[in-house]
Amino acid sequence: MDYRKSKAPLNTVSRNMNGMWKETGNIYETVVIIGKRANQISAEIKHELDKKLQEFASFSDNLEEVFENCEQIEISRFYEKLPKPTLIATKEYDDGCLYWKSPIKKDISG
Repeated sequence: MDYRKSKAPLNTVSRNMNGMWKETGNIYETVVIIGKRANQISAEIKHELDKKLQEFASFSDNLEEVFENCEQIEISRFYEKLPKPTLIATKEYDDGCLYWKSPIKKDISG
């Protein structure tokens, strides 16, 4: 997913808790679902950032060659301005874009 195009808010938003638990039947299960998705998003963003910053890695041990790279700073600033993974995951949950299944809840119809 392209997180640059995410419509998630940049700030914390108050949410109506009554509407969030209706799909799962349990507010705690909803929080776990959003939390697990936020961890996935965080890992994806970190991997993407590490891959981009790898281009600027210096493998020499010479301390005299330390310099400021403007492109590296811009990339870091861009990722700092992205919405937090929890806000992106909550927006995905609100929009109905998340898929999950519970191993505990099984269809008992025989």
